[in-house]
Amino acid sequence: MKEIIGALKAYGIDVERKTIYADIEALRQFGLDIIGVREGNTHYYHIGGRDFELAELKLLVDSVQAAKFITEKKSRQLIKKIEGLTSEHEGKKLQRQVYVSGRIKACNESIYYTVDKIHTAIDNNSKICFQYFQWNIKREQVLRHNGKQYCISPWALSWDNKRSFIFPEIRE
Repeated sequence: MKEIIGALKAYGIDVERKTIYADIEALRQFGLDIIGVREGNTHYYHIGGRDFELAELKLLVDSVQAAKFITEKKSRQLIKKIEGLTSEHEGKKLQRQVYVSGRIKACNESIYYTVDKIHTAIDNNSKICFQYFQWNIKREQVLRHNGKQYCISPWALSWDNKRSFIFPEIRE
């Protein structure tokens, strides 16, 4: 703080400690990443950098909002976490809505965790087993393949508009 006050005096500006603290807080609220570090009895301040630019965070938020497989609830949670990657002021700019024609968000949060399990299987080069179903005219779920499980070793996951595709190595 003494160094800051001294540097300002060199420019002919007389200030008190309280003014500096208030100015630092105002700068933080306007989006500047000011970091305070205490070493012993001394506080040091510097301007930090962010890993993501605001435009990159907006792109991530838009992608989360546009993803059909992510529920509304999970989308809000993810966007809140993305907001934490920037200042409070810039975080407010991330609260926006993306409208995708014909896009309905999923109601089942399990898909979020299923995608994670598929990626884990890909990373571990391990097999996954699952069943497919389809809806009949009575709006009932009917298992395909006579209810038998499909067992595959996935090696890639691709998203194409409404569906995801697993590129497998099929083992019977």
